[in-house]
Amino acid sequence: MTFGRVGLLRGSSAAWPLWATLALTVPMAGCSSRGEQPVQPYAIAVRPGESLEAARDAARALPASNRVNGVEIVLAPGVYRRSAELKLMAADAGVVWRSAKGGRAVLCDGLVLAPELFRPVAEGTPRVDAAARPQILVADLSAFKVNYGGVPKREFRAPLPIPEVFVDGQRLQAARWPNEGWATIEKFVDSGTQNNDGGVFSSLGKTKMVRPQPRGGVFGYAGDRPTRWMNAPNVWLHGFWCFDWYDSVIPVAAVNAASNTITLASPHTYGVRRGNPSPRRWRVEHLLEELDAPGEYYVDAAAKRLYLIPPRPLTAASHVVLVDSSRSLVRLEKTANVVFRDIDFTECHADAVQARNCTGVAFERCRFFNVRSHAVTMSNCGHCRLQSCDVHDTGTGGVTIDGGDRKSLTPGGNVVEDCLIRDFSMHCFTYASAIRLAGCGNVARHNEISGAPHMAVGLSGNDHEFAFNVVSNVCLSGDDAAALYKGRNPSCRGNLIRYNFWSEIGSARGHGNAAIYFDDGDGGDRVFGNVFYRCGEPGFGNFGTVFSHGGHSNIVENCIFVECKRPLGSSPWAQKRWSEFLVSPLEVTRLQKEVDIRQPPYTTRYPELKGFLDPEPDEARWNAAYDNVFVNCPNDLPGRKPGTRQPGLVAGRWFTNATDVVFAADPGFRNARAKDFALRANSEVYQRLPNFKPIPFDLIGLKTRAGRFAQ
Repeated sequence: MTFGRVGLLRGSSAAWPLWATLALTVPMAGCSSRGEQPVQPYAIAVRPGESLEAARDAARALPASNRVNGVEIVLAPGVYRRSAELKLMAADAGVVWRSAKGGRAVLCDGLVLAPELFRPVAEGTPRVDAAARPQILVADLSAFKVNYGGVPKREFRAPLPIPEVFVDGQRLQAARWPNEGWATIEKFVDSGTQNNDGGVFSSLGKTKMVRPQPRGGVFGYAGDRPTRWMNAPNVWLHGFWCFDWYDSVIPVAAVNAASNTITLASPHTYGVRRGNPSPRRWRVEHLLEELDAPGEYYVDAAAKRLYLIPPRPLTAASHVVLVDSSRSLVRLEKTANVVFRDIDFTECHADAVQARNCTGVAFERCRFFNVRSHAVTMSNCGHCRLQSCDVHDTGTGGVTIDGGDRKSLTPGGNVVEDCLIRDFSMHCFTYASAIRLAGCGNVARHNEISGAPHMAVGLSGNDHEFAFNVVSNVCLSGDDAAALYKGRNPSCRGNLIRYNFWSEIGSARGHGNAAIYFDDGDGGDRVFGNVFYRCGEPGFGNFGTVFSHGGHSNIVENCIFVECKRPLGSSPWAQKRWSEFLVSPLEVTRLQKEVDIRQPPYTTRYPELKGFLDPEPDEARWNAAYDNVFVNCPNDLPGRKPGTRQPGLVAGRWFTNATDVVFAADPGFRNARAKDFALRANSEVYQRLPNFKPIPFDLIGLKTRAGRFAQ
């Protein structure tokens, strides 16, 4: 039976409850005159413009007899523009939210601006570039309630605290200089004060730093471009001020045209200095004076104006959206078994979805794009899934999942599977991972990840599995970095990285980068059956495709390295440094209070932890590599000084056995030119390495590709 749409009763001043305006459908299949329960879910139909909260409340109000076979809230295809978070709690457990057949429902936020609001900028408008003025349009926002964001006075991480603007689904870029790439620091005048030197011991509280009155750094620039900004309010510079693994934004205090110097308004965390070998990069962002290229915009909060140069001429059909709220599209708290299927999440100024303390929540065949922060964050969740989803054009990362209990080593059982994730760090250029797994016992498998200046995967915790994934074209501008990063807590171990394909990773900036990086004392993880193609840049240190800094007991086994400059690298710590690391206040907390590695279940799950805190004097700490294949990887590399050489293949402290083998040419790949590195049955690898296990190369990557969103 179907309850039709009901509005105000004719002749009545009273309205029906809001949820009664929704079409409630009880499927007839399986019903009988004896009152048998339906065999299909109870469906609540919603159309664009109708309230999702009303549908939620209608589902909550259903009697138990109508919930026997489940409840579905079915969204008709179209746009559902939100003005509040959809909040789902314990009372909403077990409900499936899905798009109706034949199209997709789109959940989004933001203010739609009619194209006719935009007018040409008048000649002589202050601060506007005269050459660019004919292209610039302006809209008066004073009639709208807009959250313009704050004006930070100190260093902060991107994104900028401004609204985002989209034209026909394309994210516009805050007006900047240079329009492409970066300017570089011409000279260091004053590093300013700093809170941290960037080393592990500073972060652990072991390095005592003098903390004078806070003082922003001063640096020299080339040319005269910054003189245009001398009278501009709120000048923000985004840069890699010390290291290529940490970008941040700092307000400007002053531009001195006489000395060609810029003084920053607040200190940088690590000081304005050359912490990595390459030149320090910076650029100005969100400045009206620099609005000069198609696809740029500027929001004048004081005048309540939006200036932009559209990527293409605006027409009556153009769709301009300003997204300004700090809310998510969906927030789940203490609920279970909620499913979202075939729904798009876009134009959101925060994380599109946040879930806390949930069980069994799933996103199936959903798409997340044009999101300012993350697509999905899950905290303290268990047995949740992202299945066959697409994530792209997000600002500060893709999917973050924290679940399971590290004290008891109870797995969370959360899974990210068959997801395509690309271009996931559009605003924040470092530590914005496509996938981050934290806690214990979570899985990421059969995903494809690409397109990032820095890392792709962050692991923190125990017994996670990263398997059957393809990771390519990341770490494109970062340094001292890797596609997969894990570090600084030796209690986090037991993670398995197996059967992944890593391709074209790293950039030559001088320090070095890797495909997999176990940093600052990290250990106890296994890398098995991976294929690495053109991964890693050694720099002039010990970096390798798989790199260990300070830690030990990592195992690399049964892997194939193709055209990698140095497959294995490590920088071992001396005994004194290791001992100081173990007794630092932060590591005592991590190893003995957050968890206790001296007691079960840690000593039973990880027997190597027995006596871990009491190392023998001058004890050698090793990583191990067994049964690996090196194909066209050099034996040595150019050194730092002209005419010198440094090790290829292996650097640092790796225990390798005689069965690691080197091939100067193709050992029998199926089609190396097409990056098909499956070994043929008659490959020479199996002759020279009888114990080498076949790598299931055909199973690596997405499980579904063609028609994955067809209904």
